Amino acid sequence: METLNAAELLAALGHESRLAIFRLLVEAGPAGINASAIGERFGMAPATLSFHLAHLSRVGLIVGERESRYIRYSANYATMDDLIAFLTSNCCNGGTCLPRTQQVNTAAKRRARSAT
Repeated sequence: METLNAAELLAALGHESRLAIFRLLVEAGPAGINASAIGERFGMAPATLSFHLAHLSRVGLIVGERESRYIRYSANYATMDDLIAFLTSNCCNGGTCLPRTQQVNTAAKRRARSAT
C-alpha cells in the first residue's frame, strides 16, 4: 500500500460518524447490514448517512451490494487488512514491542480471534 492511499483511508476514518459506521460493519461480518439499519442505529438522517457511506465506499473501506430496493453494506476486509499491515509493517524493527499488534499481525490471526 502506498502512503497516499493509506492517508486517504485514515482520513475517511478520521470522522467520528464514519469510524462508527466502519466499526459496526466490521463487527457485522461479511453478511453486512442494510443502510436503513445503520441509519437507525446511529440516528442519522438518510442524506447524512448516504454521504458517509459514499465516502467510505469511494476510498474502498466498504462495499455496497443491492438487494431489491435496499443496499447492504459490508466492510472490505482486504482493504482493512492492507491498512493494518501498512501501519504495523516493520514495527520496532521486527521486534515484539506491541503485544496487541502481535495478536493481530496477520489476517489469519485476526479472523481466528474474531471468530472466538
